[in-house]
Amino acid sequence: MYERVLVPLDGSRLAEGILPFILQIASPLDLEVVLIYVVRPIAPQAIEGTRHFTVDDVPARLREAREYLAPVAANLREGGVRVTTDVRHGEPVAEIVAAARETEAGLIAMTTHGRTGFGRLLFGSVAEAVLRQAEMPVLMMRLTDRRAMASSRAAAASAGGSDESDERD
Repeated sequence: MYERVLVPLDGSRLAEGILPFILQIASPLDLEVVLIYVVRPIAPQAIEGTRHFTVDDVPARLREAREYLAPVAANLREGGVRVTTDVRHGEPVAEIVAAARETEAGLIAMTTHGRTGFGRLLFGSVAEAVLRQAEMPVLMMRLTDRRAMASSRAAAASAGGSDESDERD
């Protein structure tokens, strides 16, 4: 069976939609969970007609990613799950596949919008590219934004927490 599962997160509710499932299976199966957040490079931008030039502040974005992962990991630990975190900078597909290989993950578990047709062509799919390039099994859970919202509410309720912004919806 699997000893380690890599879970890519990007700060979205959709990506976090896999976490209730991971919480249910990780402890009984004695899985170690590796949460990974890949900070995408941002090209420098200049605003036309001005001298304003925006440069990507990579160290700040890496710090924000670590700050985002800390409470997610803590929540899983409270559920009895062994968790490590990994923050990287680069192209998400390449970094996810490399992290899975380096951590010797037996499984990558992630969510997908499940877009088809023009939506897939226009937006592409990190999940689909990971599926094609990974050397290990990839579990993809298809979630809509609505189902991701419901999933995050259920996870907050089971953890004894409350997301006040969700309660206003």
